[in-house]
Amino acid sequence: MGRPVVLQGVGRLGSAILEGWLATGAVDPADLIILTPSEKPIAEAARAKGARINPPLEALANARAFVIGVKPAKWLEAAQAVLPHLAADAVIVSVMAGVRGETISDGYSGRPVVRVMPTTGVAQARGVATLWSSDAEALKVGQTLFEPIAETVLLDDEGLMHAATAVSGCGPAYFFAFTRALAEAGEAEGLSPEAAARLARATLRSAAAGVEGDEALNALIDRVASPGGVTEAGLIALNENGALDRSVESAVKAAVAKSTELSG
Repeated sequence: MGRPVVLQGVGRLGSAILEGWLATGAVDPADLIILTPSEKPIAEAARAKGARINPPLEALANARAFVIGVKPAKWLEAAQAVLPHLAADAVIVSVMAGVRGETISDGYSGRPVVRVMPTTGVAQARGVATLWSSDAEALKVGQTLFEPIAETVLLDDEGLMHAATAVSGCGPAYFFAFTRALAEAGEAEGLSPEAAARLARATLRSAAAGVEGDEALNALIDRVASPGGVTEAGLIALNENGALDRSVESAVKAAVAKSTELSG
């Protein structure tokens, strides 16, 4: 048994991270401690594989990493109960948007912090995770925990976490919203609601498969949109006078502004 990894909070994102760890073996369940105020199916699945759920807090004394999975508004309050018991050299892993690393480190008595902004695709080991830390060893711990379940991008400037959150952390919702609009447009053209939804969802999955690898995005578009063809006509209408580009830019700017506001 190695030094344990502690996950505090098993909400939507915490559950996704835990699911990814269990699926990939990124963290041995025997080395997992889960702190949760309520029963969660994924936590019970982890318990069945050897994880400890809400053990005496003295069990945190040898933790190598402490993952904050609670809501940003509650992290400092949640820290108070565990702080007296937490290993002095434990790395604090924050998956909270908008809370600066220095603030978190101060709340955890100066312990090193790595900030991670993952998507819920980590549950299927197909997530994206942006990482930043001012401490090289803390960054390595973050990479160890998230590289098996996500494509990781390292930042050298914490200020860029706002942009990374707006693009990647929020991005899945943008794609889902577009997919919903695509289904509704198909329905307006006569498709049944069921057929339109299935086509739109399957198209999203197909498009996602197409971005595997490093081929330029313009090349991927050109592969589908023949000059003078049906797809090109749709793309021209979609981005008439730069409408699509402006809408996406506005969405990212709004998300950056909100993330900055939350950081104080």
